[in-house]
Amino acid sequence: MDLSVIGARLGSAALKPLVRKLLVAEGAGAGLVERPLRISGWLSFRGEKKSLSEQELHKLAAELLRRVVEPLPASDRLAAHEEAATAHALALTLHALGDLDMDDVQAVELGEERLAQRLTEVVPANTFLFLSESAVALHDAVLRVACRHILHFFTQRSTFVARTLVEQTRRQGRMQADMSALLDRVPSVNAQDVAFEARYAEQLIRRHSELTIYGLDLGHAREWQLDAAYISLEAETRQGPAVPIPTERILAGRDRALLRGLAGSGKTTLLQWLAVSTARGDLPDELGALRGRVPFVLPLRTIARQTLPRPSEFLSAVGFPLTEPEGWAERVLTAGRGLLLVDGVDEVPHDMREIARQWLHRLIAAFPKNLWLVTTRPSAVQDDWLQADTFAELSLMPMSEEDIAAFIRRWHAAARAGEEPGEALLTAVRTKPDLGHLAVNPLMCGLLCALHRERRGFLPEDRKELYDAALAMLLERRDLERGMHQKGDLRIGKEPQIALLQRIAHWMVRNDRSEMDRDDAHAVLAEQLPSMTHIEADAETVLRYLLDRSGVLRQPTTDTVDFVHRTFQDYLAAKAIVEARDFPWLQDNAENSQWEDVIRMAVAHGRPDERARILRGLVPVLTDEQPHDATSPGRPQLRFHRARMSPPSDKNGRRRLPLRRVLLARSCLDHAPEVDSVLQESILSLTRDFLPPSNLTAARRLAEYGGPNVVSMLPGPEHLDEDQAEACVITATRLASNAAIAYLARFRTHPSLAVRRQLAWSWHRFDCSTYAEEIISHLPEDGGLYFTAASTEHLCALRAMGGRARIQILGTHHPSDLASQIPAERLTHLWLREGYTSVFHGMNWLGRFPLLHTLVLPKPPHPLDARTIPDPVEIVIAEKGEAETLGW
Repeated sequence: MDLSVIGARLGSAALKPLVRKLLVAEGAGAGLVERPLRISGWLSFRGEKKSLSEQELHKLAAELLRRVVEPLPASDRLAAHEEAATAHALALTLHALGDLDMDDVQAVELGEERLAQRLTEVVPANTFLFLSESAVALHDAVLRVACRHILHFFTQRSTFVARTLVEQTRRQGRMQADMSALLDRVPSVNAQDVAFEARYAEQLIRRHSELTIYGLDLGHAREWQLDAAYISLEAETRQGPAVPIPTERILAGRDRALLRGLAGSGKTTLLQWLAVSTARGDLPDELGALRGRVPFVLPLRTIARQTLPRPSEFLSAVGFPLTEPEGWAERVLTAGRGLLLVDGVDEVPHDMREIARQWLHRLIAAFPKNLWLVTTRPSAVQDDWLQADTFAELSLMPMSEEDIAAFIRRWHAAARAGEEPGEALLTAVRTKPDLGHLAVNPLMCGLLCALHRERRGFLPEDRKELYDAALAMLLERRDLERGMHQKGDLRIGKEPQIALLQRIAHWMVRNDRSEMDRDDAHAVLAEQLPSMTHIEADAETVLRYLLDRSGVLRQPTTDTVDFVHRTFQDYLAAKAIVEARDFPWLQDNAENSQWEDVIRMAVAHGRPDERARILRGLVPVLTDEQPHDATSPGRPQLRFHRARMSPPSDKNGRRRLPLRRVLLARSCLDHAPEVDSVLQESILSLTRDFLPPSNLTAARRLAEYGGPNVVSMLPGPEHLDEDQAEACVITATRLASNAAIAYLARFRTHPSLAVRRQLAWSWHRFDCSTYAEEIISHLPEDGGLYFTAASTEHLCALRAMGGRARIQILGTHHPSDLASQIPAERLTHLWLREGYTSVFHGMNWLGRFPLLHTLVLPKPPHPLDARTIPDPVEIVIAEKGEAETLGW
């Protein structure tokens, strides 16, 4: 094939009209705006302006190729089947235009060669696997000319030149602002500090840029690059109305934040991402405040082993392999250049948490200009634990369906497991409710992926079985061990390993630790090994075996050991507690949120009589000192043991128990394969004493402590007053399950505006289409109800319903999305919840809505230019108190 002939042919105008079909015509939404439309918005086969189907896209690619090769002599043409394969690859590559996260200005800056290269990198590698060298060359040549025409079309748009100049001006402004901020943070840095910080950044990136893939045998890379692993989840604010925020932007506009999240929810991964991104200087515009800062990653379970460190001891406390210049850390913090990432308040003993809080308080008082992000499990510390130091509080939200799908696909890509198994697992998670409930965070998703791969599609149905299977996979590693052992090597089977690991986990729980000194672990094993005569090795050899081979135990520093994740520690400790009949310890620690999972797993491990004993220990108003029931011969009946009661009591004379205990007992029922029906009903009866919740705080705690099964206990809406109805709805909307949607549907025509506000506000927590169909489409608009849209998907759903008169926008959306997705003939009130006034210099796009007369905005950081607001729109500035009266 003569490529020079092809090159000449590509220069003709014959291809121009075909390439133009890839793009939509310029319309009203393409004006001069702060954030120009992404490339996907210009494509005729993507987005809402779709006029070209994907089938037609394939036909267009084939026609492009035909026009190129048709004039060639037969000797220079590819075989017919190879031309068809090349056209298919070209269609896939053109389709990848919609996956590029850039606008037209950025695309033109790349140029045709680099744009074509970016597209080729986006498509799956196997797209070109079976193409010949000539076919790949042909594909690349046609792609380059298509990119040339696409970029040419962008430059011809009426707004392109103006926006290019504006973008250049804004970039210069951002560079000046960033430089000023950097200069403020670095009043004077000596050459020795500069050199050290470069080495420190390099080491920090190396240390924190990899994660472990649970369940991969050692024949594959067990380390997962952070760039590939990181999933942008969402957190929501806890003070006032809960506003969803991407996790990586928690520190955008905040100097100090306390982030609560369940085990395995991604807290530590987020801190790693922030540390690595800051060290690299690779940060989005919203995180400009992090540029030039020095990250310190401080896991509390590691640094709290003795005395909490001073700044000069930060690096040595975490075992960092560098010697810093004398006084360097104090100079960084004094200049306000630090990013302090403090992980795991819940992983220090109860009696040390107040010490940790005082340590934070003293550091902040001494070095007030730095940024702080602290993480903890949800109930480990009380609300407003760091309020005195003005910390904003946020909670990590469960993974959405999109998050789960992204995680599973990335896991299989990282594991080189192929696309088909990943899609099969996705189908199973989506169609099996019990399995879907397990995939709530990255840890559990990772275990499901590993088990699905290991077991060729078989998956466990409950949590205990999931961990049984995970430990079997991690501890046995049958495929790994074939051929790996030499004669005479130490080999310890799964059950003995579990027995040994249980002892270590039990010691940690009994001593209120999530990490133990290596010497203590050595002593625990030395005490156990004499009873395990089949293991012919000393404690040191066995400990090293568990660290090297189990995949469950690790050594974070030379002097300590811990479990790769707390959930394994809790599971194994629970098994040991049941086997040791250590039930009084469970009862005594029922108020300690640190060990709730241990108690739940103990119920799962126990036999029926052991489960009953644990449950009665949680709710001690129940006793088995029962009279004989003539109606059920031989069967004892539960009753309330009044001799142990103390006031205050409820209307039935029963002692009031803390909500945590009752809901913990209720949640334990979900992990018990078999429980006496009378005991079960008694626990359910106690749970009803806390229902309905009476206020916002009670509603949130009910959801937080009780979990998904709380929905089945909630009453209403009959016989509830307005406050009770609102509290019940708040509880259900924080549980985000199909059962919650079914319950909430009973309130969708409730006369209370406050109830309907909560229903409208909480849309973002559920699947968009299901919630729209069951809830949003039925909400009456009377009373001034605002319908809240947190994404373009929500706007599309509202448009499909015919629009709404009052719409509240969460997040920062592109104005063209708002202008194109909101029906102009309905909108009368628009509330922009986020900082639009600081993002957009003009509001001319509002002229699209002829009936709009009220625009609600947050308090702007600078005076508004009223000339950009079309008449007769009235501006309402929503102060904090006013915002709640307008609806959330």
